Amino acid sequence: MMRASLPTWIEVRVVAPEDWLELVAEALVLGPRDSIAFGRPSLGTAPPAAGLEYVRASYPSEEDGDTRRAEIALRLGRLADAVGAPELAGLKATFHTLPPEDWATSWRKSWKPMRVGRFALVLPEHDGPLRAGDLRLELEPGIAFGTGRHPTTRQCLAAISARPLRDARVLDAGTGSGLLAVAAVLAGARFAFGFDIDPACERVAVELAERNGVRDRCHFATGGFEALEGPRAGRVDGFDAVLANIYADLLQRHASTVAKVLHPGGWFAFAGCSAPGAPGTRTAIAAAGLELEQEPVRGRWHGFHGTRPRAARPAAG
Repeated sequence: MMRASLPTWIEVRVVAPEDWLELVAEALVLGPRDSIAFGRPSLGTAPPAAGLEYVRASYPSEEDGDTRRAEIALRLGRLADAVGAPELAGLKATFHTLPPEDWATSWRKSWKPMRVGRFALVLPEHDGPLRAGDLRLELEPGIAFGTGRHPTTRQCLAAISARPLRDARVLDAGTGSGLLAVAAVLAGARFAFGFDIDPACERVAVELAERNGVRDRCHFATGGFEALEGPRAGRVDGFDAVLANIYADLLQRHASTVAKVLHPGGWFAFAGCSAPGAPGTRTAIAAAGLELEQEPVRGRWHGFHGTRPRAARPAAG
């Protein structure tokens, strides 16, 4: 019997600043069959300059063409202005035909387990020993978002590890892959609701929750903060904790919304804010009547951890 030939794939490569790898990855992914990898395509490839790294997206060759390549170029060209990061200006993509292989899963060759706070992030087939007290979190990091690799994701996982979650109701704004919502439930939350404007995220998040055995306690929706008015969010009257790994402009715009849905005495962990947006985010947090307790910094990324006081000040406006 003849073996079916493996499909051919196109790999698009971009050398990008290390702090922005996941954002650049999102710009490269256009379809459900796309996958993402980070790092040099081979040991024979010269390493990038200090502070830079390869982002590589692969997709089936039959989906290639001038239209797709133009869309990728357009997305990359918009990033610098979209997030106020001049270091993202001038990003260039190169396209390469790969030899036949199952490139949709080839990222597994280089992906290594990692530990963040109480969480051990591993592939589903990982059978190595874990430390006593580790919370096993299985994920498929071939997707562009929520791999646990980015500093902002690590900031939020650290907060989930350190803050009380027993029997809590948790909101995950901008859930992406659902990683933070799933992590919160694994850490003891009773219920987690996540939403994201990207329609691909809901399916991915549900799959992640199923893989980790918490599907019955995680609920996801497609949309922005208006999703809080939907039936799935309406299962709870407010939240005991709010996680938001989103850009600074959204943090600032919706800080008052977070204050309204966060119970007095509840806690929040915001991430996704680069250094230029930090002052405005602090101002928005204070104006919303939230109390900032910690501002962890990883590279250029600022996190904002705090609580809604039990005798909360009225939110501005």
